[in-house]
Parts: sequence; structure tokens; C-alpha cells
Amino acid sequence: MQLIEKDNPKIIKAWTFYDWANSVFPLVITSAIFPNYYDYITTHNEAKEFLGHTVSFLGVEFENQNIYSFVYAFALSIVVLITPLLSGIADYLGNKKRFLQFFCYLGALSCMGLYFFNREHLELSFIPFITATIGFWGSLVYYNSYLPEIASPEHQDKVSAKGFALGYFGSSLLLIVCLIGIMVFKYEEHEVNGVIVTSGFFKVKYSFLLVGLWWIGFAQYTFRVLPSKTHTNIDSDKNGILYKGFKELKGVWLQVKHLPVLKKFLSAYFFYNMGVQTIMVVAVLFARNEIDWGIGEDAEKKKTSALIVSILIIQFVGMAGSFLFSWLSTKIGNIKSLMCSIAIWIFICVYTYTLVHTPMQFYVVAFLVGLVMGGIQALSRSTYSKFLPETEDHTSFFSFYDIVEKLGMILGTVLFGVISQITGGMRQSILSLIVFFVLGILLLIPLLKSKRD
Repeated sequence: MQLIEKDNPKIIKAWTFYDWANSVFPLVITSAIFPNYYDYITTHNEAKEFLGHTVSFLGVEFENQNIYSFVYAFALSIVVLITPLLSGIADYLGNKKRFLQFFCYLGALSCMGLYFFNREHLELSFIPFITATIGFWGSLVYYNSYLPEIASPEHQDKVSAKGFALGYFGSSLLLIVCLIGIMVFKYEEHEVNGVIVTSGFFKVKYSFLLVGLWWIGFAQYTFRVLPSKTHTNIDSDKNGILYKGFKELKGVWLQVKHLPVLKKFLSAYFFYNMGVQTIMVVAVLFARNEIDWGIGEDAEKKKTSALIVSILIIQFVGMAGSFLFSWLSTKIGNIKSLMCSIAIWIFICVYTYTLVHTPMQFYVVAFLVGLVMGGIQALSRSTYSKFLPETEDHTSFFSFYDIVEKLGMILGTVLFGVISQITGGMRQSILSLIVFFVLGILLLIPLLKSKRD
């Protein structure tokens, strides 16, 4: 029983607006401000003296950027474990909006908890980062599953792209607000005649509070408009409700095995998305550690400013890129468009590994990443939606999609961190990303003749 009118402009607008609300997490927290903040406070003391990149975590010495990768992978592992449980409960209740709300609030409040992040209690400080990551990715399971219910197949590419574009624009606005606060109204302490005085009022970590408020605040429009129930209860039996999600995923897998097009697409997606998501997680840390920014405090300021500029380049080019690849898919089809995007990703990795050593060269990479990042994410979401069989149980299918995505991300970030830890630098790890993208594009080739492309 379908309760949502497809292609309803009001519902589509409300759905895409959640991208506007939650995209501040991947931008401000995992890409722009928090990685810079984390790298700085784990390599400098309160007197701003450089301490090196080695940090103790759980009694073991690690390079600070590798801890970040491993903790992120751990958070994704928790998402993989709990998603089936919650998917089963959501299907029993027939009300996934409540779960979307729960993960939204968990993620937003956790972002605000990062205000207390510090080097001295690194293990405890990472807990809000872990729960924020769980909140963000957990909410996307339910959010993405609305797509085939609110938009007909011929409109899904455009609707998906609109969501990503709104996300890029909205999160960029908040990032600019944070940057104005950091640079113009920055909080500083200095000694005058033996007395500590302060100037300004905006600490960098205030940005984390703004992320939480933005996410919760703008999500209210989505929650108000999306219907409370999207289907009748799939199963009225309460017995074993916690295991229903795993049974449903097993059922999805059994269906996928007999849907060759969907199976091949998921195999390709597993690999190429592994490369995309790993780049999004480690890009800023790579730039901070592998690009020549000079030395001294001025170099540190230059580094932070330049990296923020590169993130903004990615965001604003990403808006155009989302619609560019949506348009391209109408001309040559989804699969060919995805292959074009992956080919550009391969070029980015090769170029970065061999030639990128200066800030200007990194700006070129930022432009290219922005061009393909939004496009490949939006097209992947809508392509998967198009390949789904006729079903009312979209939550389970997108739960399966989410688990495939997270397993790839876990493997990608852990492998990147292990190679970096062994080689003592992040550049050699790029070779693993090239392998991921090559496998992805090869696995898409058999889908070129798909009638549902």
C-alpha cells in the first residue's frame, strides 16, 4: 500500500532539504574544519609548539592521521552492525521517519559534543565523533530509501542530483559563516604585563555547535512534510523483531543473486565508492601532511586557509557537477556517465600520486574532485533505485545498499591507514585507490547494455 504521491513537488522539496540540513556534517566535521582542528591540537601544545605527528592512543603510538582513519572505520563498523536491527524494527512499525529523526538528533548532538575534544583525553574525545558518524550514516539509510517512493524512475536522477546540490550549497554557507567567525572574530589569549587577556569571541570549536544547531533546525522542515508512514506494516509478528532485519537482508541478498544487473552494479559500486569515500575522509589530512606549505606559524595559517579554500572549491564545483552528470545521464545513460566519472577519479589519483606537491597543484585536484564527487554520488543513488525490483520494502534494499557502501568504506580507510602507517607517509596509499577505481570501472562494463540504464 503506497501512501506517498510520487513526483509531488512539496514532498520532493522537503526530502531534498534534508541534504541541505545534514551535509554540514561531511563538510565541516569530516572534511574542512574538524580534520584541521584535530591535526593541529594533536601536533601542538598550548604554547603552539610543534610536538610531532606521533600520538598515543589506547597505549599504542600512532601517526595522528592514521588514528583518525581507524576511528572512522570503527564508527562505520557499528553502523553496519546496527542497521539491520533497526531496519527490521522500522519495517515492523512501518514508520522509518522516526528512525530518520533519531539518527538526525544523535548525529547533531554528537557534533556539538566535539566542542570538548582535546589531546589529553583522546580516547574519550573521539566518542562524540563516533556517535556523530553513526548518526549521519544511519539517517541516510532511511533518507535514501524514500527516493523510489517519492519520485518515478525517469525523475530520480534529477531529484537525487537536486538533493546533493542543495547539500553542497547549504553546507558551504555554514562553512563560510564559520570561517568568518574564525578569521574575523577569532578568539585569542595573550599575556600583557603578566596578565592573560583575551580578544575576539569565536573559538574554532564553536563551529561544531553551529553544525549541530543547523542540522537539527533545518531538518524540521523535512520531518514536518514527509509522511509518518510510507507503507503498511510489513510484518505484524513481534516475535524476534530484533532479528527481522537480518532475515530481511538475507532475503534481499537472495533476490540480488537472481537479479544479475543489480548484483553487478553493487559489485562495481563496492569498489569505486570505496575509493570515493576514502578520498573524502583523508583528503585534508593528506594535504596537511604531503603538500609543501613551508615552515613556521605563518605556514600553518597559510595551510589552514588554503585547505579551506580548496574545500569551498570542491563544494561549489560539486553543485554544478551534480547537475552536469544528471544531464549527461540523459544523453548517454547512467552507466556510461558513471564510467566517465570513474575515469576522471583515476586521473585524479594518478596526477596526485605523481605530480601534486604544491598548493596550486592541490587546487587543481580540488576542482576535479568537485566536478565528479557530487555527480558520482547522486548517480549511484538513483541508478541503484532504478535497478530495484518492484517492492514495497525499500528500506531493506537501501539498508543492503548502505551495508555494501560501509563495508567498502571500512576496508578503504583501514587499508589506506595501514599502508600509511607502514610506509610512514600517505602518498603510497593512493595506489590502493587507483586499484579500487579500476576494478569499479571494469565491473560496470557488462552493464552497458542494460535496458534500465
